[in-house]
Amino acid sequence: MPLEIRELVIKTKVGKNNSQTGESIPGKAKESNNNEIVEKIFEILKEKSER
Repeated sequence: MPLEIRELVIKTKVGKNNSQTGESIPGKAKESNNNEIVEKIFEILKEKSER
């Protein structure tokens, strides 16, 4: 039975402390990177729904 996703909620936190990865990316760059990831996810979901 196929599974249909009607709503997808993605939450991220952007802050000065990044102890998990040790990266030193400014907040705007992180936000931009997160936006790109979200856009790719939506593209993949759209492609799958068109099939």
